[in-house]
Amino acid sequence: MTDNNFDLMEIPEIAKNSRGGTETAMARLYDGKVPRGLLQEFQIIPSRAGELREDKYRILWIHETPGDAAVQHLADGGWRKFHRLVFVSNWQMQHFIVHFNIPWSKCKVMLHGIEPVDTSARMERGGPINLIYHTSPNRGLRILLPVFDHLAKHHDITLDVFSSFRLYGWADRDEEFRSLFEFAKSHPRIVYHETVEDHAEIRKALVQADIFAYPSTWPENACLCLIESMSAGLLCVHSNYGALFETAANWTAMYGFHENVQKHAEFFYPALEQAIKGVRTDAVQRHCRAQKAYADTYYSWTVRAKQWETWLNGIVLSNEPKDL
Repeated sequence: MTDNNFDLMEIPEIAKNSRGGTETAMARLYDGKVPRGLLQEFQIIPSRAGELREDKYRILWIHETPGDAAVQHLADGGWRKFHRLVFVSNWQMQHFIVHFNIPWSKCKVMLHGIEPVDTSARMERGGPINLIYHTSPNRGLRILLPVFDHLAKHHDITLDVFSSFRLYGWADRDEEFRSLFEFAKSHPRIVYHETVEDHAEIRKALVQADIFAYPSTWPENACLCLIESMSAGLLCVHSNYGALFETAANWTAMYGFHENVQKHAEFFYPALEQAIKGVRTDAVQRHCRAQKAYADTYYSWTVRAKQWETWLNGIVLSNEPKDL
């Protein structure tokens, strides 16, 4: 087993108790696949810049959108403090380049990486069509629940909801969505799991699901939930908002986003109903297996770790000064 390098990892105080996408990505980078000696040459900072080290190459790994308060330190040439800026999608990178007037040569896209979802325990399909939603409540739960409720009157479907800001250590933010949680708890076809401590539990639930139902209203810069759902072989129904179209790479059941919540629901409804009707057909299942093969290959953390290693080595070998 490879030793990890977690003691080298820098996480801002505000995110110490978070288990969100940023922290998950940081943990993977320091899991031991990238050599410790190489990582020691770098200060890799997840968006929020604290005290900068003049004795290391400074890499800002950005997971936010340009308007987020965490990245406003890049304004007025603030990006010059860093040797490189890393982004999780081309969509995100290009928005930052335009917003902060950052040179392209300062920027690098490193897509997310995952451990492929093991689907060997998947049982033969039968009974209700199983839907799953496993992201924070502000990203589409308000649209999903009423649409599901209506569809459940016409189709044999169930829904597992894994959703809470407790994932990020912000339990107080759940109050805004309390009525949605109570609705989910009271619905006979919905199981509300809140947020689980062990992410492996969600991965197990993905294996027994048919559809990832994600009417996203959030400008995703990339989406680990979508990637893992693709890897689990689910038919993924989601909007094309933010970088979701880039993450999905045309493998999914994607529909057009609408700014108005009611209109968005009207777009989501037929897309989800079509998915429910077709998800267990041979043609769709063949497509989902091919989608899984793509996700397992293209988003493999083993491959991505090697890309990080090669890229970081290139910076060291360039003899670029650490003191900018």
